[in-house]
Amino acid sequence: MAEQGFWSRARRHPSFVAGGCMVAWLILSALLSLLWSPYPVGDIDIPNKLASPSAAHWLGTDSLGRDIASLLLVGSQNSLLVGFIAVGIGLGAGVPLGLLAAARRGWVDELLMRAADFTFAFPALLSAIMLTAIYGPGLVVSIVAIGIFNIPVFARITRGAAQAVWSRDYCTAARAAGKGPGRITFDHVLPNIVSVLIVQATIQFAIAILAEAALSYLGLGTQPPQASWGRMLNEAQSQMFQAPLLAVYPGVAIALAVLGLNLMGDGLRDLLDPRLARQR
Repeated sequence: MAEQGFWSRARRHPSFVAGGCMVAWLILSALLSLLWSPYPVGDIDIPNKLASPSAAHWLGTDSLGRDIASLLLVGSQNSLLVGFIAVGIGLGAGVPLGLLAAARRGWVDELLMRAADFTFAFPALLSAIMLTAIYGPGLVVSIVAIGIFNIPVFARITRGAAQAVWSRDYCTAARAAGKGPGRITFDHVLPNIVSVLIVQATIQFAIAILAEAALSYLGLGTQPPQASWGRMLNEAQSQMFQAPLLAVYPGVAIALAVLGLNLMGDGLRDLLDPRLARQR
């Protein structure tokens, strides 16, 4: 019944519906590109470079004669891949650290939070530059750099939410009943902060897509012949006056993906918050 109530409210939530449709478009594009695309993304057709949209090339071609529609479809794969893995790294490492800091407090909490502050000094771009100097540019570098940046984000969010739960009466009763910190964390704390983590994960997913596009634009992320929306923007800047649509297409794709995830995150925050749910 609770699940039915959630979906009933979700269908009436404009932000969640709009964001869900955009995210569904992104996922379907990536799945479709695994099975089919109008042209292979590596096909170069110099005689037909900078062609206008037509029946043969729905969105035209770029400066090397590659089909824009195919590049956009396949580029969605990398955006989703980076988002899923980078957010997974943040959740897998940040959540346990945040739970540990909230449960132990004292010097453990202080040590972990100061380590998180230190990690914040190395944003994804700076981490990617350092990793590129050692290992060279590539998609893996982007994923690792963005994932490292996500760890302190999730650690802090988890710690703050968990500390609020630890102050509740049922946690006090559990301690009085003889339950240890680990048992209380998994029985009471973690189930009550899952909604907060889900909302934060959607937001960080959007940030990961934006960061991957920025890194690829700077040449630190996805490398040829792999398709990337950020690299499409980089390649389009030299053709801005001849073919401005080359920059519009990937720019719109990035904007819609990020906007969709943010709208869905806002909707989930409203739907999963008991106080807001009762108001609806």
